[in-house]
Amino acid sequence: MNATSCSGVLPQMKLSHSDHKLSIGRSCSSSRSLGFDSCHSSKRLRLPKQLTVSCSTPSDKGDMFGVSHSCKKSPVGETLCPAGVYTYAGTVESHSHTAEEKVGVLLLNLGGPETLQDVQPFLFNLFADPDIIRLPRLFQFLQQPLAKLISVLRAPKSKEGYAAIGGGSPLRKITDEQANELKKALKSKDLPVNVYVGMRYWYPFTEEAVQQIKKDRITRLVVLPLYPQFSISTTGSSIRVLQDIFRKDAYLSRLPVSIINSWYQREGYIKSMADLISKELETFSEPAQVMIFFSAHGVPESYVKDAGDPYKDQMEECIFLIMKELKSRGINNEHTLAYQSRVGPVQWLKPYTDEVLVELGQKGVKSLLAVPVSFVSEHIETLEEIDMEYKELALESGIENWGRVPALGCTPSFIMDLADAVIEAAPLAKPMSTPRTTSEEVDHDPARYAIKLFFGSFLAFILFFSPKMIMAFRNHLI
Repeated sequence: MNATSCSGVLPQMKLSHSDHKLSIGRSCSSSRSLGFDSCHSSKRLRLPKQLTVSCSTPSDKGDMFGVSHSCKKSPVGETLCPAGVYTYAGTVESHSHTAEEKVGVLLLNLGGPETLQDVQPFLFNLFADPDIIRLPRLFQFLQQPLAKLISVLRAPKSKEGYAAIGGGSPLRKITDEQANELKKALKSKDLPVNVYVGMRYWYPFTEEAVQQIKKDRITRLVVLPLYPQFSISTTGSSIRVLQDIFRKDAYLSRLPVSIINSWYQREGYIKSMADLISKELETFSEPAQVMIFFSAHGVPESYVKDAGDPYKDQMEECIFLIMKELKSRGINNEHTLAYQSRVGPVQWLKPYTDEVLVELGQKGVKSLLAVPVSFVSEHIETLEEIDMEYKELALESGIENWGRVPALGCTPSFIMDLADAVIEAAPLAKPMSTPRTTSEEVDHDPARYAIKLFFGSFLAFILFFSPKMIMAFRNHLI
């Protein structure tokens, strides 16, 4: 089925109140012009009563795949739905008509070093990701050497940060707790599932989680990245890894998958954020005078301008929705948004958090509440960068009263909303079908490869050892 509208992705569905099951039907037809067969199957997925699956969003903006908020096909074969869920069109092979559905949920996150010894290899994994450092094709063979260089240079400073928060990242522990709470929430909603955790740059790696999913013979999978807003460098990178794994495996390539690529606009998430903000405002002596300071993780400016990353637009819309919810509760504080955690000698999204804090102090702001809006778990960027570095900078700049909203973590209303998102996404699952694009194919011409290697190495030597580059590394990476 080549879906071009929400009605095409999700036909009218009704639940049977007698058995609380959702019937999912497919018509059996062959479409040579579209390049795939659509096979008929009838399954029953156990879901709660009165489920409404909607395709709606308060935004009319598109996303990185060039898809507006009416459901359309993306260049890589996904069908995207405005609620942030997309599924894959392609060859559909049904499971046994009598087999029971075994639903899995895969939570995706960044990962983090659990000991100081883990820091350098974790950084290597991070910077070896082509979605983090985007090199031209001519220089892609330098990805790992460059990652090694950066990780070695940056490790000492990063170790200091992790030592300051106890010697390692709490991200894995918190994500495991979120997985357990999500499993309980889904069970309470009559959808028993297996929940898996896959980290992008540290254990348990996404590849490990996928192997366990295969071992458990999951028949339907919902992928839930724990990033509210979509970015090429977060959700996009993790999805690319999944695509690579699934396309190479016969079982996984037939597994129906639904990916929730963003969920910043969900009512439950917005209200949960507003709850935390309003609660922290009450800790100030004059709540109405507090500046609400949203600090988001930054991305290179080129991601947005050149690669079409929707992150900036989604972040701004997210802030708008949170403030709208706060205003509906009578909270009309001033607010601002800035971006933190920039690395390297390139332009990142502005304004920068450290610069804005200094400006606010100079303007006479005395009370400030920091809101880590990109993060749903505590980790080094909240516990060390915001709580220590930015707090100290703010106080030095003249801000007298500092507060910080905690990450959502296992907040019950947030977990229940994630459970609802999973339930809404599950019926949309279809097998992945992501054929290799021309740019992904290996160049087998030895002469061309040798030329690229020679000139690439020569230019890299000049680049790495030029005074300007050495100074850039000294200023931005050490």
